[in-house]
Amino acid sequence: MRILVTGGCGFIGSHLVDKLIEKGHDVRVFDSLDQQVHKSKPTYLNNKAEYIYNDIRDDKIKDALKDTDVIFHFAAAVGIGQSMYQIKKYTDVNATGTANILDCIINGKYPIKKMVVASSMSIYGEGAYECEECGMVYPKPRPRQQLEKKEWEMKCPSCGKPARPIPTKEDKPLNPTSVYAVTKRDQEELFLSVGRAYGIPTTALRFFNVYGPRQSLNNPYTGVCAIFSSRIKNNNPPVIFEDGLQTRDFISVHDIVDANILVMENSKSDYDVFNVGSGKGISIKGIADILIKLYGKNIKPEIVNKFREGDTRHCFADISKIRKIGFEPKIPFKDGIKALAAWGEGVEAKDLTDVALDELKQKGLVKEI
Repeated sequence: MRILVTGGCGFIGSHLVDKLIEKGHDVRVFDSLDQQVHKSKPTYLNNKAEYIYNDIRDDKIKDALKDTDVIFHFAAAVGIGQSMYQIKKYTDVNATGTANILDCIINGKYPIKKMVVASSMSIYGEGAYECEECGMVYPKPRPRQQLEKKEWEMKCPSCGKPARPIPTKEDKPLNPTSVYAVTKRDQEELFLSVGRAYGIPTTALRFFNVYGPRQSLNNPYTGVCAIFSSRIKNNNPPVIFEDGLQTRDFISVHDIVDANILVMENSKSDYDVFNVGSGKGISIKGIADILIKLYGKNIKPEIVNKFREGDTRHCFADISKIRKIGFEPKIPFKDGIKALAAWGEGVEAKDLTDVALDELKQKGLVKEI
């Protein structure tokens, strides 16, 4: 098949391109080579793919759609904190760019047979919780008064008692708490609504925290594993907000690729949404400690006991739904994180974390206590 991957030069997209080519498909990549992510053209790009370098908001996307059977839409501006003050850019690239692709598909009458869109766990906001008194609950963001008291854990929205985090299912109400998350919800809903209306089988995959080789160590707005790696490689302590015990679900990029291939090939995924994670929560402090050990550095995380607007406390995936159609994570975290560190040893890592934090402080998004 002829397959188009938008954002196919990026961390996740490039791994998918490799796998698709390995499976014998003809692959075309559409990517803007955003300077925040790519200082230059990546050396890892697969020379068996065709490349079109342009912005998804541009009419050039029509050239990429010609003779396309399947589209994977990965192109997006990525950065939760940055999205809160580059509001127009994130909305324009992620929402308007997605609308441009779909508009071209429908009005150009391209015979697409399958569409897969990369969504994000960020659209949930807080994950799911359980209260001993009230059962399953979905708390809204923690009130500022609570955070100012350094009371980090979630409380039941009904009775106020402590709430225990539990795996988050796809039917949890969506409550995005950043501009980035809002635009990822938009991408998901635009693809699904257009796909249903025109009978184009469409699947949205809600990626949890993806890590692995090729993740940019020069982009301070990317995933926490890459940000921490950059700090540690430069002998700087990883900066951790709150108390470091907040948890996230980390999944290898190779498992993410397998999930994308699965839904492309399996019609049981059509017109549906699936979590793609490991199903396990790991503390942010735990991630920092593991990476410090793997890089062999004698430093400790800097736990600042401050909070950022929009941060969630706990969110990890319930993956029972995608398991029913054949997905199972294969790479244990201990092996995957070793692979990330081994790759990280050999690449440049320009630590711009302080620059990013200063921007957040200037915009009033980091709260001093």
